Amino acid sequence: MTTSPPMFPDGATLPANPSGEGRAKTVLPKASARVLMPNRNQLELRASDLESLVPPGHRARIVWGYVERQDLSGLYAGIKAVEGGVGRAAIAPEILYALWLYATLEGVGHARGIARLTQTHDAYRWICGGVQVNYPTLADFRSQEGDALDELLTDNVASLVAAGVVKFKTAAQDGMRVRASAGAASFRREERLKACLEAARQQVATLKAQQADDPAGESARKQAAQRRAVSEREARIEAALARQPERAAIKKKQGKKPEEARSSTTDADATIMKMGDGGFRPAYNLQFATDAESQVVFGVEVVTAGTDQGQLSPMVEQVSERCGQTPENWLVDGGYPGHGQIDAVAESTTVYAPVPKAKDPKTDVHQPKAKDSPAVAQWRERMKSDEAKALYKDRAATAECVNALARNRGLNRLLVRGLKRVKGVALLFALAHNVMRAATLAPELVGLGTGTSAVPQTAG
Repeated sequence: MTTSPPMFPDGATLPANPSGEGRAKTVLPKASARVLMPNRNQLELRASDLESLVPPGHRARIVWGYVERQDLSGLYAGIKAVEGGVGRAAIAPEILYALWLYATLEGVGHARGIARLTQTHDAYRWICGGVQVNYPTLADFRSQEGDALDELLTDNVASLVAAGVVKFKTAAQDGMRVRASAGAASFRREERLKACLEAARQQVATLKAQQADDPAGESARKQAAQRRAVSEREARIEAALARQPERAAIKKKQGKKPEEARSSTTDADATIMKMGDGGFRPAYNLQFATDAESQVVFGVEVVTAGTDQGQLSPMVEQVSERCGQTPENWLVDGGYPGHGQIDAVAESTTVYAPVPKAKDPKTDVHQPKAKDSPAVAQWRERMKSDEAKALYKDRAATAECVNALARNRGLNRLLVRGLKRVKGVALLFALAHNVMRAATLAPELVGLGTGTSAVPQTAG
């Protein structure tokens, strides 16, 4: 008599020959995996303060430690709200200044992005300290406080000089071309600009007439916005026409037809320049002068010329006015040393720059020529020495490093228009760079080294 194998609840059976060869494997019931799934509907109560969100030595603390030690009277001068008066209290300039410095270090270059981060990012929230900041206020601060930022750079350099960080032994100057916020199609010749201006003026007149016929209509606000937009376009076109004589003179100097000169109706100050990749795009030429030993930036300028020719003398003059002294040596690349420029700075500093090659390879370019001035002749002879060649090696290690750091921090394309606003962006980059140099070389200037926090390893 045979018996059937016992059955298991899941339908599995014992093998027919439990001890025999070729026995089938026992199939056991499969257990369900036990895991923890997210429950996002549950309520949580967390007790925390803003101070605990940012660790010691954080960049935000370094920036705030620097800002609270500065004389910001220039930024306070424009605040109309006063104690005992009417109106809403203004946001402290310390907050706006610190936000822009920290955002620059983090590669954030637009006001809307900073405003969003003040709601979501712990470091930005810590800087604000509970104060609500909107993007128009941030944008206005950067656009309107250019002169104050220049004074703050002067104070910053002065404090670093007093701390013994900047010694004015050797300076390096270099320019970097940054893409402007203007399209290539916005550049037009004078005839086309005049036609655009006439069309804009007619549109302004039409909108004025419409608003006069129905001043209290439902579309009054829309008409006012349209009129404002057209008026702004009219102003940009007028600015572009004002730049035409200057651009025509440059074309004539280059041996080209003056009537081919073009200006942008988006950003009249932007200029078509040859970029590092060989292409031609609207850009600005940002000039930085840096101390070779400390890599502290003490000179900032923005020009609309596509070359570095003629930029040596103005920068030396700016550094002299800003700091009250001029570095002993001045290092520049081959695009700077025009004979007139060398003569102009001969009494202020000693220029180190490569001597251009001669067409005839047999010619010794380091031998003074008959038409050379004493300063130019000395420059030629100086660059032949081994000491000058060794000193000149510091140029790339200084100027190119500062430019690379600026690129890494987002200075690849400008998000503002106009020479004044671009100068404000360049000043913010210089100030942010100097803050981090101070954190490394003079921690007491940013509130570090006093037992409150430690300098991070990446502060430089």
